[in-house]
Amino acid sequence: MKTKTAMITIAGRPNVGKSTLTNYLVGEKIAIVSNKPQTTRNRICGIVTKENTQFVFVDTPGFHRSRTKLGDYMVNVVRNSIAEVDLTVLLVEPIASIGAQEEALINQIKEQNCPAILAINKIDSVPKEELLSVIDVYSKANCFRAIVPISAKNGDGISALLEECEKYAVEGAFLYPDDVTTDQPERQVMAEIIREKLLWCLEREVPHGTAVEITKFSERDSGIIDIDATIYCEKNNHKGIIIGKNGEILKKISSMARVDCEKFMGTKVFLTTWVKVKENWRDSDFLVKNFGYRE
Repeated sequence: MKTKTAMITIAGRPNVGKSTLTNYLVGEKIAIVSNKPQTTRNRICGIVTKENTQFVFVDTPGFHRSRTKLGDYMVNVVRNSIAEVDLTVLLVEPIASIGAQEEALINQIKEQNCPAILAINKIDSVPKEELLSVIDVYSKANCFRAIVPISAKNGDGISALLEECEKYAVEGAFLYPDDVTTDQPERQVMAEIIREKLLWCLEREVPHGTAVEITKFSERDSGIIDIDATIYCEKNNHKGIIIGKNGEILKKISSMARVDCEKFMGTKVFLTTWVKVKENWRDSDFLVKNFGYRE
């Protein structure tokens, strides 16, 4: 039986549900999610293998107006990801107008002459009759070869989305073994899980100014995995907020992260965390690259 592959970028504004969709497609959590914008910073591949077809879904950062070196990196990740794939899925909310971010992405898709389909997410949040006006507005963009209403949260329309995606698969060997679900190294997954808990447990600007570095990742003979992680923040007062009174916030973050690390690794994890300050690291080319954000 001949095999086919499709490289598919999922693009859209922040908080539209790209990582939620990636996780649903893959069937397990490989991309962190939160209710805060710009959660995803790197491009993350979610690999879905169905019979003779392998889909490689590229989850990208939310497309936004950059204000830092880190923001520049994230925007470039989106642009490059659209240029290098077989298909782009533009994910939008069920709103009957095209926003500035969507317009910029549509222009990017047209410039790259990349095949694209539109996925209207969160259809469970609006009456079905409202979708007709959304479909009408985006149809006039003359950019999409198909429009598929979906809910990344509960799976509505996902089968139809995969059917459309399969049309762009090209004959060739699988890019990954058929039991692999992501291209991320385990250390990176662990760092992202910790950063997700920072996003959930902290408010305002503090979590957006954090980065996580895994300084130790080793497995004992018993199968237990030891992880040492350093959380970097931009200000001394942020360090105090992250640690919390008597260390309670950091303990909560670490405990929540350990549970998800153990789920992903399938074994017991011993996690130790520290907090350090690197002032304004998001505006330092050197530190942005040092924390793993490399194009």
